[in-house]
Amino acid sequence: MRRPEPEPVRAGEESAWDYPRPPRVEPVSQRITIRLGGVLIADTVDAVRVLETSHPPVYYLPADSFLEGALVPTEGSSFCEFKGGAAYFDVHGGSRIVSRAAWTYPQPARGFESLRGRVAVYAGEMDACTVGDEQVTPQPGRFYGGWITSRIRGPFKGEPGSMGW
Repeated sequence: MRRPEPEPVRAGEESAWDYPRPPRVEPVSQRITIRLGGVLIADTVDAVRVLETSHPPVYYLPADSFLEGALVPTEGSSFCEFKGGAAYFDVHGGSRIVSRAAWTYPQPARGFESLRGRVAVYAGEMDACTVGDEQVTPQPGRFYGGWITSRIRGPFKGEPGSMGW
């Protein structure tokens, strides 16, 4: 399948098609928040994001930035060719529980050590996730966990017809 045509980028914007493969990790200077069940379950200014070609950034927050009891380890695992083996959490907030909506890399692969002790969540499963003052849009599909802000241009992996990219 042909590589799609990247959307035009204006000043202050980024193209997901300029992100590297293999991906890289970089610090985030904005405040990141996550709400579930009407409760602020995570709040930090110490996040990192993973950037990978054709994907919006995936944000990883320190596990200790989550409200106590918000992350409950659950069964199952997955493997990323770059980051290594992932473990999952059910996410609790207010009266809501979302199964396997967060993940971590307990022993991240070489080059991704900065993900140790950090957790990412599927934005689409939460009430709201913010980067700075902006509520994010979840990356299409549930396989990927990227967060789309107004500064990021696609098209993005996960959209219909993108499996062959």
